Amino acid sequence: MAELVYRPVIGAAQTLFKALDLKIDSQGSEHIPKTGGAVLVSNHISYLDFIFTGLAALPQKRLVRFMAKDSVFRHKISGPLMRGMKHIPVDRSQGEHAYQHALESLRAGEIVGVFPEATISQSFTLKSFKSGAARLAQEAGVPLIPMALWGTQRIWTKGRPRNFRRSHIPVTIRVGEPVEAPADQYAGAITRRLRERVQELLEAAQRAYPVRPKDAGDTWWIPAHLGGTAPTPAQVKEAG
Repeated sequence: MAELVYRPVIGAAQTLFKALDLKIDSQGSEHIPKTGGAVLVSNHISYLDFIFTGLAALPQKRLVRFMAKDSVFRHKISGPLMRGMKHIPVDRSQGEHAYQHALESLRAGEIVGVFPEATISQSFTLKSFKSGAARLAQEAGVPLIPMALWGTQRIWTKGRPRNFRRSHIPVTIRVGEPVEAPADQYAGAITRRLRERVQELLEAAQRAYPVRPKDAGDTWWIPAHLGGTAPTPAQVKEAG
């Protein structure tokens, strides 16, 4: 049943991306295992990141089950789709239930997608990581697969209008080599190592990104430390 729902959704997304003429540059998908469980870990800068993270797994013929907030599952349109694709609802007041659900999926050989920053980074820099991804990988005995996205914030991100015009926006995806999660190591240390790898991939994606802002009014999607006008992490925190 899941694949009867998942495949048409993928097709619809690919049709939309073609209509928008997105320029998707994805490298490193070979690091995603063709069989068996894994935790796919990405940075989070857009409402559409789960779609692009899932696209990175398609060359390996894998479908990703994402952990997402439970409100998405209660929506009359997205809810049936999310359940049909076997994604994992996360109720923050009952986080242990989602954790066990994800653990069962990993042990059944699924790939589980996690955004360890938990929320979209409005500064477009990497926030601190929660340790849940590392703990899941440790307990399930599966690898962590780090990846980074860049450019997705230009399509639809927090605090900005959606851009679903035919804007030819490039999206850069980089997937890295697996990060092992030994059961006898401290989850915090694994999480720090994982974050370092995602940071390296993010910087690689930024370097490879083929366009720059058109003018001074188009610098909002560039982090402050790279000369853009996106808010700094401190400004985001102060605002709220």
